[in-house]
Parts: sequence; structure tokens; C-alpha cells
Amino acid sequence: MGLYIWINKITGEGPNDLNTLNGLNHYIGMKTIDEESIPELVFMPYIIVTLTFLGLLVAYKGGSRSILTLIILIILLGVVGMYDFYMWEYDYGHNLNPDAPIKVPGMSYQPPFIGSKQLLNINATSLPWIGSAFIGMSVLLFGFSYLNERKNKGIQA
Repeated sequence: MGLYIWINKITGEGPNDLNTLNGLNHYIGMKTIDEESIPELVFMPYIIVTLTFLGLLVAYKGGSRSILTLIILIILLGVVGMYDFYMWEYDYGHNLNPDAPIKVPGMSYQPPFIGSKQLLNINATSLPWIGSAFIGMSVLLFGFSYLNERKNKGIQA
């Protein structure tokens, strides 16, 4: 059973995984995973389109300052996004319904940020997927471009 968090939606790995997870989570008092309650799924596509446009603009314009600014912007947005995801997980795993059928005193059910974690009889695993690889590759490519721009300026001077 699995869950995929896309840029604009959440789906199960299998056709009924999301509903099954929501059903199981109900017993321990977790909130329902509902796309409507996650505003990031609405505005993230706009952020990605804006970053893509800025990347194309920087690629066209060039200049080490522009490249460095874009790299810093991507990294800052990545850090803010990871913090936001961590806080969502924290809220999801700690703010439980007190009327839940199953209560384990002192137990929280926060999924792991990255990696695996045993939550009662379920091994929860959270790993980055292909979107993270594309973001990492873009930062690396812009990093190489930045170094190349700096090197070329040094040769021309």
C-alpha cells in the first residue's frame, strides 16, 4: 500500500490505497488525507511554472549573478517546502481525534520525513521521487553553468 504526493494531487500507489489509508488512519484519530484541505497542491504548480520560466530567462540572458540568484531561490523554496511538509506531517501525526477508537497513550503517528519508521504494526516509509531528482538536477546544472560563467569571466579579464 502506498501514497504518492504529486505537485497538484495525492494518489494511492494502487487504485484504493488512499481510501484504505484514510480508513485505517481513522481508527487512530488521524485526519483524512483530502486534497481539498492542502492548499499547497493548488499553488505549487504556479511556483514550478514560475521557476521554469525564470530558468529559461536565465538560460537566455546568462550571467553569473542571475544564475546564482536562481540557484539560491530554488534552494530557499526547497527548504521552505521541506519545512512545510514536515509541519504537515507533524500536525497529521500529533493532532489526533481524542474520540478515536484506538488510543495508545503517549504515541504519535508522525510519518517519517525521509526514511522508514515503525508505527504500531505498520512500517511507514517516505522517500523523494522523480520530481526531487529533476529539481536536484536543475540545481546541479545551474551550478555548473555558474562555475562556467565565473571561469569564462576570469579568462576574458
